Amino acid sequence: MADTTHGTGGLTFDKSKRAWPNEINVFGALVLIVLIFEGLGFALMGQSFLFDSNGRFDSIFNEQRLRIIILQVAIIGIIAIGSTQVIILGGIDLSPGSIVGVTAMVAMSFAQVAEVNGYPNPKALFGPAFMDLPVIVPIVVAILCGLAAGLVNGLLIAYTRIPPFIATLGMMVAARGAAKWWSKGQPISFPTDSYAAIGAGMKPVIWFVLLAILFHFILKFTIYGKHTYAIGSNEDAARMSGISVDRHKVLVYTIAGILAAFAAVVLSSKNLTAQAGMGVMYELDAIAMTVIGGVSLSGGRGSIVGTVLGALIFGVIISGFTFLRLDAYYQEMVKGVIIVGAVVLDQWRQRRSAARM
Repeated sequence: MADTTHGTGGLTFDKSKRAWPNEINVFGALVLIVLIFEGLGFALMGQSFLFDSNGRFDSIFNEQRLRIIILQVAIIGIIAIGSTQVIILGGIDLSPGSIVGVTAMVAMSFAQVAEVNGYPNPKALFGPAFMDLPVIVPIVVAILCGLAAGLVNGLLIAYTRIPPFIATLGMMVAARGAAKWWSKGQPISFPTDSYAAIGAGMKPVIWFVLLAILFHFILKFTIYGKHTYAIGSNEDAARMSGISVDRHKVLVYTIAGILAAFAAVVLSSKNLTAQAGMGVMYELDAIAMTVIGGVSLSGGRGSIVGTVLGALIFGVIISGFTFLRLDAYYQEMVKGVIIVGAVVLDQWRQRRSAARM
């Protein structure tokens, strides 16, 4: 009896060419990084990184550190969900951080209370008619800001054929300028209780998980997802197969803008204030999460699950460096090394896949 199984047209199935799902590789990297920090923690600090070292019986984990890890990546993770779709499409988006900045300023100005401790709000940007508004008002205003920014990005890329890097770079600069202009550089504070509740406690993590689940199913089981992967894999073939490539690009960039705007709402709500400098470098952190999570910068490959795992790796590294009491600038250097390393690994994986076909 033959060892190989014949398929259609006499082709044989070679078990040696089966590949693990990329998410398993990313999860393995996450476990390895945790183990490295565990070893360094015992060697250098005399304590565990993730496990409870105080001998308590209610939990074996250091719950406070776990909360910090997931909380510090949740808001950027929301942006990364949009960046994942853009990169799978074969594009790039450098504007989410600036969209966060301008949207936070605009949304907070519609979420302010009229009085603070019995006195008129010292940070009020508008008159009493725009104070103490229902929470839906600043949320809708924020979504419209993100929608407009993402729509402009998409239209420029799809219909003027400007490279995504240039189009979104222009939006990044323009949106940051708009954030500074909105209140002449002054912070906007004192939101209503209902607005402050959006980002209170662990709410950012809940929003991140819910959005990740939603877009995982959208990318995996809907026409939108299939078209996104098809365009990223081969735009010309997608166009010839009848997909409206230009309209789909506009849609993907618009969704990315809306997700960045929602991240701005959560961030300003969590901080109880909005400043023009909010969101600086968030776009690069979001791209790093997607690349670490196995999303190919060449387009056509990747998943939301991988991005979530990439976000966790990102959080573990940042928290691990803090745990080891290393200076913050080491984190930036490591981020750069990880991004380059992940891209090199992706290129090697693509060449290897091509060689095995």
